[in-house]
Amino acid sequence: MSEKKKKQSNDMGGFLGWIERVGNKIPHPFILFLALMVIIAVISLLAKGATTINPATGEEVVIKNILSGEGISYALTSMVTNFTSFAPLGLVLSMTLGIGLAEEVGLMSAFMRKTILGVNDKFVVPVIMLVGICGNLASDAAIIIVPTLAAMIFLYIGKNPLAGVALGYAATTAGFSANLVIAGTDALLQGITNTASEIVNGPEIQVTANWFIMIVSTFILTIVGTIVNNKIIEPRLGKYHGNTDVERKEITTEENKGLKAAAISLIIYLVVIVAVCIPKNSFMRNAETGSLTSGSTLMSGIIPLILFLFLIISIAYGKASGEIKDSLREVPKIMETSIAKMSSFIVLAFIIGQFIAWFNWTSMGEYLAIILANFLEEGGFTGAPLFVLYILIVAFINLFIGSGSAKWALLAPIFVPMMTLLGYHPAWTQFLYRVGDSTTNIISPLFPYFPIILSFMKEYDEDAGAGTLISTMIPYSVAMLITWIIFTLVWYFFIPLPIGIGGQIML
Repeated sequence: MSEKKKKQSNDMGGFLGWIERVGNKIPHPFILFLALMVIIAVISLLAKGATTINPATGEEVVIKNILSGEGISYALTSMVTNFTSFAPLGLVLSMTLGIGLAEEVGLMSAFMRKTILGVNDKFVVPVIMLVGICGNLASDAAIIIVPTLAAMIFLYIGKNPLAGVALGYAATTAGFSANLVIAGTDALLQGITNTASEIVNGPEIQVTANWFIMIVSTFILTIVGTIVNNKIIEPRLGKYHGNTDVERKEITTEENKGLKAAAISLIIYLVVIVAVCIPKNSFMRNAETGSLTSGSTLMSGIIPLILFLFLIISIAYGKASGEIKDSLREVPKIMETSIAKMSSFIVLAFIIGQFIAWFNWTSMGEYLAIILANFLEEGGFTGAPLFVLYILIVAFINLFIGSGSAKWALLAPIFVPMMTLLGYHPAWTQFLYRVGDSTTNIISPLFPYFPIILSFMKEYDEDAGAGTLISTMIPYSVAMLITWIIFTLVWYFFIPLPIGIGGQIML
C-alpha cells in the first residue's frame, strides 16, 4: 500500500473505521468459512439432541451432530454435490462469460464513454440505484452485473470505483424485494404465503398484493441510497489512488460502428424474445397458467437469456469494430481469459458450499428461527411494536440464512398464521418479511455473494478485506432498514390505501 493510501486509511476513524480495521484482520474468506465449519461441528456436538417444535407443523426440530457417524458420512458423500450445487457458482461463471467478453472486446469501455461521460454526475448515482433495485427482474444476476458496471461507470467519471461496487451491491441486495413491476420474487413469495395462510384458513393473496407499497418503496430506497453514497460513502472512501488503464479518449469511428452493430443486434434479440413470448401457448410461458412471471420458462431461463444477450452484442461489436477478426476462433479464447480471473471465486465456492450444507443439515438455522419466532409470539406484542420486532428478527435471521425463499418457507408457516389470528392480512405479513429479508444481506459475511463482491473490490484495492466491505455497507444497511421501517409505520398509521392489488393491512 502506498503512503498516500495508508494515510487515507488511517484517517478513517470512528465506528466504521474501527469495524474496517478489525474486520480486515479476519483471515482469508476460505479460512474464515473453514473456521465456521469447525464451530458448527463443535456446537452440533455440544447441542446434539436439542429440540423444539415447529408451531406451524407440529413437527419436532432436532439439532443433529455433524461429527456423528451419520454426519461424517453425509459430509463425505455430499462434498462434491455441495460444491456443484452451490447456486451462485453457475450463475457467476455464466455471467462472467458474457460480461467478460463485453469487457475484453471493448464494448463496455466504448458504451460508457459514449453514454455516461457526458451525463451530469448528480444523475448517475440515483439512476444506478434505481436500476439496481429493479434488477431483481433478472433474479440474482443483477447482483453480479450492477456492481461491476457501477464500478466501471464510477471510474470513468472520476469517482472511486469502490464506492461504485458498494452502491451497486446496496441497490441490488439491500433493495432486492422492491421493484416498480411485478417480478419473480412476488410470485415465489406469494405461493409460500398462501400455503401458510391455509393453516388457519386465512385468505389467499395475489401476486400483486404488495405492488403499490413496493413501487413507493423503490423510490424511497433510491433516494436513501443516493444520500448515503453522496454524504457518507464517497467522502469516507475519498479519491481513488489505484492504478487504472482507463483513458478518457473520444469514441473512434470503429467504436461507433461497433456500438451501432451492438445496438441493432440488441434490438433484434429483444424483438425475437418478445415475439416468442406473445402467443398464449408460448413455451416461454407457464405451461399450466400461461403466466410470464410465475413458473415460466422466461423467468427460469433469465440468466441464460442475459448471457446470450451479452454474447450476441459483444460479438456484433467486436466484428464491426475490428476487435474480433474471426469470431469462431477468438471468442472462446477471450471467454477463457474471463473465466481465468474467477479462479479465486471457484476456490471459495467449494468451501462455502460445504458450510451452507453443514449448517442446513444440522438444523441450526431452523432451530434458531423457531426460537426467535416463539419469543415474538409469546411476548404478546401487537401493532407497531409487533411490526418492528418482526422486521428486526427477520433481519437478524437473515444474517445467517441467505436464501430468501428458504427463509420464507421456514418462517411463513410460523408468522403468517400468527399474524392472521391477530387480525393482520397475509399480504401485510409478507411485506414486513420482505423489509427485514432485504436490508441486512449486504453486511452478512455468510451471504453467498459476499465473497464475490469482495473480489470485485479487490480488483481496485488489493488490500480490501471483509472489514472494508462490511464497514462500507453498514451505512446503507442501517439507513435503508430504518427508513423502510419508518415508511412502513407511516403507511400503517396515515395512508388509508391498499398495499397492492388484493393486498391490505387488516383482514
